[in-house]
Amino acid sequence: MTEQATKGHPKGLYVLFVTEMWERFSYYGMRAIFILFLTKALLYDKEFSSELYGSYTGLVYLTPLIGGYVADRYWGNRRSIIVGGALMAIGQFLMFLSGSFYQSPGTASAFMFAGLGFLIFGNGFFKPNISTMVGQLYPKGDSRVDSAFTIFYMGINLGAFFAPLVCGALGESDDPGDFKWGFLAACIGMILSLILFISLKNKYIVTPEGEAIGEKPNKQRETADIDTVAEVKQDFSTKNILIWLGIEAALFAFFYFVADFDIIGSFIFSLTIAAPGFILSDDSLTKVEKQRIWVIYIVAFFVIFFWSAFEQAGASLTFFADEQTDRHLFGFNIPASAFQSINAVAIVIFAPLFVWLWSSLAKRNREPASPYKQAIGLMMLALGYLVIAIGVNMYGPGEKANMIWLVMLYLIHTFGELCLSPIGLSMVNKLAPVKFASLLMGVWFLSTASANKFAGMLSSLYPEDIKTKYAFVAEEFEYTSVPAHDSVPEVKAKVKNDSAFIVASVAEPRVMMNTMFDIKVEKPGDTMLVLKPGMPTWSFDSATVKNAKGKDELVLKGLKNNFGKGGYTIPLYKMKQLVKLSSDDEIPTDAKKLEKYNARMVSGKDERCAMVTFTDDGKYVAVWSKGEVKLVTLTPDKPSILGMEITGLYEFFMVFVVMAGIASLILFFVCGPLLRMMNGVR
Repeated sequence: MTEQATKGHPKGLYVLFVTEMWERFSYYGMRAIFILFLTKALLYDKEFSSELYGSYTGLVYLTPLIGGYVADRYWGNRRSIIVGGALMAIGQFLMFLSGSFYQSPGTASAFMFAGLGFLIFGNGFFKPNISTMVGQLYPKGDSRVDSAFTIFYMGINLGAFFAPLVCGALGESDDPGDFKWGFLAACIGMILSLILFISLKNKYIVTPEGEAIGEKPNKQRETADIDTVAEVKQDFSTKNILIWLGIEAALFAFFYFVADFDIIGSFIFSLTIAAPGFILSDDSLTKVEKQRIWVIYIVAFFVIFFWSAFEQAGASLTFFADEQTDRHLFGFNIPASAFQSINAVAIVIFAPLFVWLWSSLAKRNREPASPYKQAIGLMMLALGYLVIAIGVNMYGPGEKANMIWLVMLYLIHTFGELCLSPIGLSMVNKLAPVKFASLLMGVWFLSTASANKFAGMLSSLYPEDIKTKYAFVAEEFEYTSVPAHDSVPEVKAKVKNDSAFIVASVAEPRVMMNTMFDIKVEKPGDTMLVLKPGMPTWSFDSATVKNAKGKDELVLKGLKNNFGKGGYTIPLYKMKQLVKLSSDDEIPTDAKKLEKYNARMVSGKDERCAMVTFTDDGKYVAVWSKGEVKLVTLTPDKPSILGMEITGLYEFFMVFVVMAGIASLILFFVCGPLLRMMNGVR
C-alpha cells in the first residue's frame, strides 16, 4: 500500500465532487420541472410528454458512448468535460428561451428541441469522463476506490437535492411563464460547474505520482504503461465494423417495424445490443478481459429494470405527486417537483452509513460482491413500489393519498440505489481494460439510456381518469348563451386569449346583477361580464374555438340545464382534475353540495376562470382557462401490458413490483457464475 493510500482521500476527489454536484444540479433542476413544463406550458398530453421525457433522458445516457470513445481515442477526459459542460450551459439557456416564449407554441418548441439537443450531446462528453477520472486518482488495487465512488455519488445527490427545491420553487407556480426561471437557475448551475473545474483541475486532479489526469487519451495512457516500444495491436478491423453496422441496422428494423417502437426507442435499444458486441469483437482482448467485460454487460442488463422503475420519479411519480397526492403540510402546499429531492437528501444522509457498512464487512471478509449488492438493490426497488401500491389501494376514486406513501417509496428506493449505482460505477472501473475505460463506462450508461427510454414507455401507461385528446392556445372563444330566465339577456361573447374576463356584446345596454355574472355597461356593444366565484355552472348554446394559428376550429355544444339536470354530468373528483383545483376549499360552496355537476369554476386565489362544456356527442369535454383549450375524454381506454389491463394506480405500481422482483431473483441465481467470470475482482 502506498503512503497516499493511508492518508484518506486525495483532494482531487473533492474537486470532482463539487464539479459533478453543480452539473447534477443543472440536470436534475431541469428534469424536475420538465414534464410539468410540457403538460402545463406547452400543453402536451401525458402520453406524449412521457414518451418525450423518456426519449430525452434515454438519449442523455446514450451519448456517453460517443463522448467516451472520443475521450479514449482523441481528446482525453479534461477537454471532453469542458466541451460537454459548455454545450449543456447553452442547452439550459435555450430551455430558458423556450419558457420565455411558451405562448408562441412554434417558437417555444423550436427552442426546446434545440436545447434538448445541446443537453444530450453535452452530457455525452461530460458524464462518462468525470466518472472515469475518479478511479485514476488512486493506485491500482487501492481498497478506497469503492468508498471514493460512494463519496462522489454523494456529490451527485447533493446537487440533485437542491435542484428540485430551487428550480421547482422558481419555476412551478400557477403562471406557466415562471418555468423559465427554473431553467435559468439550471443554466447558472452548469456555468458554476465549468468555472470550478477549469480553475482547479491542474492543481488537484493528478495521479498519486503527481501526473495530470485526463490530459491524454486513454489509449495513449495505456501505451505508455506497456514496457515495450511495440505498437498496440489494431483494435477493430474494417470487416468487424461493417458486420456490426449491419447487425445494428437489422436490430433497428426489428424494433421499429416489428416491435412498433418509435425511431428513438428503436435506435437506443438496437445500439444497446450492438455496441457491446462490437467492443467484444476486438481481437486484442484477452480471455480474462472478455470474461470481465461480459460481467459488465450481464449486470448492465439487469440494471435496465432497476432504472426504468427508478426513473419514474421525473415522469409518472411526478404526475402522482401533482394530481393525486395531498401535498398540504403546515399550511403550505408543497410543489410536486420538490418530492424528487427526497431521494437525493436521503443519499447524502445514508451514503456514509453504507460506506461504513461495506468497510466493516470488508474487514471481516464478509462484504458481498458487486453483483449481490445490485440484486439487493433491485429487491429494495420492488419493495418500494409494493409499499405505495398497498397505500393507494386504501383510497377511493378521487381521494388523494397521504404524502407519507410517496416519502416511503423514495426512501426505500434510496437504499436500493446505494446498493446498486455507486457499486456499479466502481465495478466498471475495476473490470474494464484500461484502453476501454471511458468507452465501457459509456456502455454502462448505455444500459441506463435503454432504461430511461423504457421508463418513458412505462410512464405512458399511467392510468388517467381523464385524458387529453389535444390542446392548444386559442386566439378567441366565441359563444352564444342560453338565458337562465327572462331577466337575463341572450349574450354573444368573444373571449380573447390571456383574459380573465369576457368582453361581450349585448343587443341593448342594461345593468344586471345575479348569481351567474355581473354585467357592467360601458357603452352599447361593449359590455364587460365579470365572472364571479360561487356559481358552479355556466350555460350556453354553442361555441367555436379558434386556434391561435387560425388553422383549427372546434365547435362545441353547450349545456341546456344548470346543475346537471337533464344535461351531462361530471363526477366531482374528475371535475377537480379538469380545472386543477387541489382542495375542497377552492371549490365554490354551492358545488360542495352536489355529488355530480357541470361547472365553470373560478379559483378564489386569482379569479382565473375555467369553463367546461361538452362536445355535441357528449364524448369529450372542452376546458377553457386563460387562453388554453383542452379537449378531454372522461372515459379513456385503459392501458395494458402483456395482456394485463391497468385499471388504476394499484395495478400500475404492481407492474414495477413484479418486474423488479423477478429481475432481482434471477440476478441472485447467476451471481455465482458471474463471480467466477470476474477472475478475482470483487
